[in-house]
Parts: sequence; structure tokens; C-alpha cells
Amino acid sequence: MLVYGDVERFEKPAAARASIARLMMACSELEPGRERHETLVRAFIATGELVQGLADREFDMTGADDVSKIQDAGAKLLLGQAQAILQSWRNGFDGLLPLPENWRTALGHLDSGEPVRMKRGEGYAFYALYPETYIEAASKSKLTPEAIVIGIRSIGLGLAALVCATIGARPAYSLRPVGNPYERCVRLTSKLSRCILANPRADFAVVDEGPGLSGSSFGSVADWLEANGVAPGRIHFFPSHACDPGPHASAPHRMRWKQRPRHVVGFDDAILNSPSHEHRLQTWVTDLVGRANWSRRDLSGGAWRAVRYSDPLLWPPSYSQLEKRKFLMQAEGGAWHVKFAGLHESAHKAQKGSLLAETGFSPKIAGACYGFIVERWVDGASLDIVNVRKRKMVDHLGRYLSFRARHLPAPGGGASIQMLCDMAVFNVEKAVGAKSAEKLRPLIGSPNRLCRNLHRVDTDNRLHPWEWLITGDQNLLKTDALDHSSAHDLVGCQDVAWDVAGACVEFDLSSGERQRLAELIAQEVDCDLRDHVLDVFEACYLGFQIGLWSQASAIADGAERPRIEGTIKRYLTRLRQFSDRLD
Repeated sequence: MLVYGDVERFEKPAAARASIARLMMACSELEPGRERHETLVRAFIATGELVQGLADREFDMTGADDVSKIQDAGAKLLLGQAQAILQSWRNGFDGLLPLPENWRTALGHLDSGEPVRMKRGEGYAFYALYPETYIEAASKSKLTPEAIVIGIRSIGLGLAALVCATIGARPAYSLRPVGNPYERCVRLTSKLSRCILANPRADFAVVDEGPGLSGSSFGSVADWLEANGVAPGRIHFFPSHACDPGPHASAPHRMRWKQRPRHVVGFDDAILNSPSHEHRLQTWVTDLVGRANWSRRDLSGGAWRAVRYSDPLLWPPSYSQLEKRKFLMQAEGGAWHVKFAGLHESAHKAQKGSLLAETGFSPKIAGACYGFIVERWVDGASLDIVNVRKRKMVDHLGRYLSFRARHLPAPGGGASIQMLCDMAVFNVEKAVGAKSAEKLRPLIGSPNRLCRNLHRVDTDNRLHPWEWLITGDQNLLKTDALDHSSAHDLVGCQDVAWDVAGACVEFDLSSGERQRLAELIAQEVDCDLRDHVLDVFEACYLGFQIGLWSQASAIADGAERPRIEGTIKRYLTRLRQFSDRLD
């Protein structure tokens, strides 16, 4: 199924360097505290993205990883930033901050003269991967400064610098595994090989997030090390979680993974249950809302349903692997929903949430604290178990989607209309066969004919009834309204027509109700919501949802699978009705 998408962008190095310089200068001006630490981490993440983009560009030009002045300057700058993060973390965010010497000079070397393709670190953005967890893991590893550290691009580039800083090693090397996602390999020049293997008796630390479905990125680097004479017992892995590689891992990689030392400290140990008061999420929330003595309930992985629903038989489906870390935190006189929103983006998303809350569309936002957004917990009933008049719902959707389209510009890109249509046809073929997919293609027609009138906005992308609450005073509130246009999928920001199509599907709107919704939005927004446009977007929306939940079904077990299969059936029914209507 086509569901996931890499979040990447092309950016001029000069613009990226200017942004990093502003963050670094802010670090030198801020008072000691968590805000300064957060700013330093944002600079570190942005530097890692720039160095990754430049390294990948050089790889594309030569076909192999090589020794490079740019990469050497980048590795040294990342190490200096990592050393500052290490000291700030160990000092509880207090004390002097030892910024890297000559960081401006090092930053000036990070240039290519042309835009480079930069990738967002998925762990930092979606999976509550905190760089400090690698500091804690490296502290317990017992590796010495003589260890050779290798970071796997992209995110492993920065994570490796944290390992180097903690154990006192020289700057890390970075490698880009390439090829089939389940059978990756590394390619590097003889010059870089000699540098890495200069001391084959040294220990080697291989650093990345993951492992994922195959673990082949970790495996490919270890394969190369062993093929070049490194004793297996000298290879250490630094992953982001303690689980084994997924179902597509090869038998040799799976066996090596079980036998080699793995150094990992998770979010729960490093932050939720940290022995240091300053490092705990509860402390950060207290600093923001001014309460203490919190109780904490984990709502991650679909656990939020036990709070919202009295009967598990009423639970909606959950794709637990895509749900972000979230908690219900309560203290005397207050309850708060605390959700991970990205180390680099939480403050911006909190501002967006405040705008939606001020206009009554979503719960009130207290603010952001190091990757998390804190909003008021609202007691209410989900719209999948409460009847709301269709007219009321359509009118509210019209106001809500109009407001987003007018006031929330697209913070990033998204799939083209052609990519959306190709995805829909592919997913439908995988789910129900080539006959249905071939029937869908002519119904879509040539999607590029629509491009001239499409305008990307910060779409909601998640209009399912269980994402809405109706409160005791009959107000409708949209929950989870801040994240899904920048989720770990291929959709991204789209024209408002995507949300109109999503609303029509999720609330099973009739043709007349769809027309009313489109007219309400068109009165406020300059957009094209004619029937043929909405037909294309509805086909794409159905194809995406069928693919998403089919993928979720493949890994679901127990009571979750029937919920997911029921959801897929609902989308397939709507697809058949859609096709019959357009025939």
C-alpha cells in the first residue's frame, strides 16, 4: 500500500545557515533554563538536516560516500553542539553554555551554491525521539574515546554526534545505505574506508533510529564492517527502541541483532521517569500551567479510547503505530491533554491551536513545552456515538474548513494531485483487485487538468467523527486539529477540496449536503469546489484511507482487527457507491 511519504524539502544552504545562526545567537543571549536548551536542540536538528542534505548531494554526484571538507566541517559543528547539549542536560539546563568555538566559521563551510534536498528527522517529528536518550544510552555503554562512531543518514548523523560527545570520541562518520529498503547496502570510497578502518581493533558504534521493518540499514553497515575484518564482537548498535527488526529482516541480520551489544534508553526512562526533576515531563507541564502533584495516564497507542468511551464495543479503530505519545495529566482544579507534536514544530503548532481555540473550534491551548503541546482536557461525547443533526454538522464544517483555508497557510508541501490519484488506483488494486482499480482510473480522468485552480492550505486531514466532541452546552469541538497536514504520510497540505471530500466520506454526506458544504466554503474562500473536482478528491481520499487501514490491519491483533476491518469495509462500500453514481 502507498501510505507513507518522506517529509523532505529543497532549500538553499544560505537560508538554512541563516536560520541556524539565529538559533545559535539566541542560545548565547537566553538565560539558563529549558528554553535555552530547547533552542540549542532546534539548532542541532537544523544543522543535522543541512549536513545530511549536503552529504547526500555529494553522494549523488560521486555514487559513494567519500571524505569531504563539507562533511568534516559539519561533523565537527554537530559534535560541538552535541557537547553543549550534553552539558546543558547534565546541569539540569542551568549554568554556562559552552557553544562550539568558531561555530560561525564552521557553519560558513556548509554550502553547495545550489538548493539541497533536506529530510526531516522522523523520530524528532513524530515518535518522541529525544536526542538526550542517546546521551543516556552512551553513558551506560562503557565505550571509550577510541571507539569509531558511524551515523546512518539521515537522523543518525546527529545522533552519532551525541554518542561521540558522551564517550569523548572524535567526530563521527556518516554513511547512506542505499538500494532495496529490505536489502540495503553501503557504498564508500577506498579513502573513506581507510579512515574508518584505520584501527580495526577499535570498537565501532553504529547509530540510527529504528530498526524498522527489515533493520537493513543497521545490518548493511555491520555487514561492511565484518567484511572488512572488524571482529563481530566489536560492533555496537545504538537504536531508538529495544525491539527486534521487523518481519522483513534477513535471518543473518536478525541473528546478529540478538548477539551484538545494543545500547538504548527510551523516552519513559529518560524523561517520564527520570531521576532528575528538571528532566521530567511533569515538571515541564508544571512550569507552563502552574500546578503540581500530577497524576498521569498514558493515552498513547489507542489507550485514549478507554477514557472517552464507557464500552470497548464502541471504540473506533486505532493505528497504534502512527499515534503520537499523549497523556492525560490531572492536578487539583485542572486536567490537561499533553501530546507530542515534534521537537522542532511544537511551538508553531501551539500558536495554530491557540488561533483555533480563540474562535471556538478546538480546546484551549496552554502552550508548548519541549516537544509537547498542552491543551485543556474537555469532557464531551464523540460524534460517532452521539446523533447530531446533519444540517448543524454541515454548517459547522463549513465554518471550520473556511476558517482553516482563510487563516492557516500551508506550512509545507504535499503530494501532487497526480501522485494522489496514482496512490488511489494502486491502493484500490491491492485491496480489491485490478478490475475495481481500472474502473476508478477513467472516473478520475486526467487529474492535472485541476492543477491551475488548486491552492494548498493547512488542511485538517483527520475529520473522522471520533475526532469531534460535543460538549454539555452543545458546542462542537475539533480535537487533534494541529498535526495531520504534517504527518508521516504522503498527503501533506492540500487544497481545501481534500477536507471537503474527507468530510463527505466520514459523515456520509449526500450529494445535496456536499453541495451545501461546498457553497458555504466558496462564499468565504476563493476555491474550486465544483462536482468534478470533489469527485477526484473523494476518489483519492477513499484510496488513501483504504490503504492506510489495510496496512493497519496487517499488523493488528485481538479486538483491534475487527474494528479496522469494519472501517475498511465502510470505505469500500462508499467507493462502490461513488463508482456507481459516476457510471
